[in-house]
Amino acid sequence: MKHYFFLLFCLLSASVFAQLPDSIYSPLVKTVTLYRDGIVLSTPILTLNNESQLLLTFDMLEAEPENLRYRFTHCDANWQADEMQPYEYFSGFEDYPIENFQNSFTTLQPYIHYHQAFPSNYERFLISGNFLLTVFLDGEPDSILFTRRFYVSEEIPSASLSTSRATTQGDFNRDQEVSLQLGLPQQQASTLQGLFRPEYLIVKIQQNGRRDNIHSLGFSGYANGDLCYRWKPENCFPGGNTFRYFDLSNLRTPMYNVMHVETFGGETFAMLRPEEDRSGKAYVSSQSLNGGMKTNIWDRNDPQVEADYVWVNFALPMKKPFLNGTVHVVGDLTDWQLDDHSAMQWDAQHNAYTLRLLLKQGYYSYQFHFLPVGEKTALTATIEGDHYETPNTYTAFIYMRTPGARYDRLIKVKQQ
Repeated sequence: MKHYFFLLFCLLSASVFAQLPDSIYSPLVKTVTLYRDGIVLSTPILTLNNESQLLLTFDMLEAEPENLRYRFTHCDANWQADEMQPYEYFSGFEDYPIENFQNSFTTLQPYIHYHQAFPSNYERFLISGNFLLTVFLDGEPDSILFTRRFYVSEEIPSASLSTSRATTQGDFNRDQEVSLQLGLPQQQASTLQGLFRPEYLIVKIQQNGRRDNIHSLGFSGYANGDLCYRWKPENCFPGGNTFRYFDLSNLRTPMYNVMHVETFGGETFAMLRPEEDRSGKAYVSSQSLNGGMKTNIWDRNDPQVEADYVWVNFALPMKKPFLNGTVHVVGDLTDWQLDDHSAMQWDAQHNAYTLRLLLKQGYYSYQFHFLPVGEKTALTATIEGDHYETPNTYTAFIYMRTPGARYDRLIKVKQQ
């Protein structure tokens, strides 16, 4: 059943923010994931003219299902909608219904779990590039629930992506330096028809799932005919630290980093162990999901519909609050956003930053990032510390825009 406040919220949000990628505009939408079908936690990338699919999953916190639809929008390298029309980039219809859903089972918080794989065997993407997936209410295309970005790549050039301790640029003890080398195999030479030139390429590097510190790399020279992108200031990233982690899989017996769990008034609450400022501490290696999350439950068979929702309380004790910026909980659990939803509040009574999030049972990794006033890029050094040893995941996106072209082609994605 549609709720008035829900529709009003969506309409207002859609009119202002509809083109923002990876954003949720309804408080009823939770636990949105998009990945290669069968490969949980993977980056949502399709290869052009390949039969692979992406799988979209999400929950809506209501007892009855909605009639929902989804559509695709082609974007440029900076995630702005371009002039391409739907029939030019996709062989199917302009939008589709989400037909697969299930009611939650034996949970305190009722919800509907939706899942949809695309494209089908009868449709395909016609061109490469950045794509925005938009989910909206049937019959109300401006009532947007959420958006998610994904990629369609041509995978033409060969690519070598490596990470090392910062050398000629950056801080030797704190930064990591990324190097990229692109080559054109002989069998692919005719595909690009002499257009494989640095002035036509746009190269972007992403660290883990962060979008606030994506770097655009500049061409540095040739090596045996390959294009090289290295040894420049933009190749360096602060190393950050290993991600913090907690496990909500078992609500009967608190697990890793969960101090206690209790149920009150028909809702479940979990208190995480208070965290610490790691900025002045030595680096300690540990396994991490690098900001990822995975739904899981110990004592049930199907976590997608049997995992419950829990109010999770974060606490970061500090001697005093920051006066020149905000502290954010960052990772998949907050969609990597630096907004009010992820911002912690200062609790003067307990001398700590606190935040409460409604999360589905499972594994979660995250960090505390500091966002200075007036800035768009958060700092890891302030609370997490920066270390060159940190096992970050880097992804290179290589776009091509030739003279007269109407869109940015995505010709390669390389992850390290």
